[in-house]
Amino acid sequence: MPRVLMLRADAPAKPRPGAPCNGCGVCCAEEPCPVGMLLSRRRRGRCKALAWQAGRYVCTLVSTPQRYLPAGTRWAAPLLGRYLRRLIAAGRGCDSHALAEPGR
Repeated sequence: MPRVLMLRADAPAKPRPGAPCNGCGVCCAEEPCPVGMLLSRRRRGRCKALAWQAGRYVCTLVSTPQRYLPAGTRWAAPLLGRYLRRLIAAGRGCDSHALAEPGR
């Protein structure tokens, strides 16, 4: 049974698998990555780290990791951001095989 993902109407269209990521948000709205599963405490559905910024969806675990660190450890945010970017393969291309259709 198809699931409905609620995304902004002005979000970029989902690229084909393997194409560069364009910030459509489909992958993270469908299911969190392993790191997002820990943060969101779920295996299905929208990741809590998914946010709309500057006309595209971004992972705030990568873009603003300091939000998730205790005050005394925020100095490690750049290191954490780079590590998480590599861990979730951000920027490696679309890995979502979801069929995305615009709403009616």
